[in-house]
Amino acid sequence: MLAVERKLRIIEYVRQHRSASVAVLAQEFAVHEATIRRDLAEIEQEGMLKRTHGGVIIEQLTNNEPSFNERTNVQLEQKMRIGKMAASLVEDGDHIIIDSGTTTLHIARNLIHHSNLTVVTNDINVAAELRDAPGVKVTVTGGELYPSSYMLNGMFTEHVLRSLHVSKAFIGTPAIHPSHGLMHPEAQLVPAKQSMIASAQEVIVVADDSKIGKLSLHKVAPISSLNMLITGIEVPDYHITLFQEHGIKVVTV
Repeated sequence: MLAVERKLRIIEYVRQHRSASVAVLAQEFAVHEATIRRDLAEIEQEGMLKRTHGGVIIEQLTNNEPSFNERTNVQLEQKMRIGKMAASLVEDGDHIIIDSGTTTLHIARNLIHHSNLTVVTNDINVAAELRDAPGVKVTVTGGELYPSSYMLNGMFTEHVLRSLHVSKAFIGTPAIHPSHGLMHPEAQLVPAKQSMIASAQEVIVVADDSKIGKLSLHKVAPISSLNMLITGIEVPDYHITLFQEHGIKVVTV
């Protein structure tokens, strides 16, 4: 196989799998690892892929977040798994924050049998899920209502969140990257998420595999501000390793 053809196939392989190690690529294309490293260096110079320690990834930019209704049924089964796992970390007596989102909504659905639990949320959907839970006290942040998602945001939201101290904050995101941290395409949504993170002893990000390794315009928080990432088993092992190398505990379900 000519080097040009091999490089094209490497790009195609990584686009399909989103990441790959040098060892895997060397085995896939039956060449020495040194050859793969040389190919990857040339491909990176062309701006097609991004090399990392021991491999390569596709760096995809998230420019916008689809509406709540559009996101509700996307990766639904995976979001249900993530929500159930996240809820299992909550203990009776906890004070927690649940961020707005289609994944975080599944956390609330698994908390209805808890007792002596306080949930603070900026999401009317989350609050509604817990309305009949006798052992759960729900505090809604207030703020400007976004009719398309029933999310609350803005100055009032941030003021309430900054005044809190909670044991855990469960944060949703359209983009999380092992080097660049938590990111978001919409500037107006960043301050509330930053206030949630600042208010929590433990910050747990919940995100399906389509959000992993993504970049976006606005940086919400560095990776060092996060404690745990709960995601689906669909995420490639290579991405998981990158997060773990940055000190993040990764739980896949």
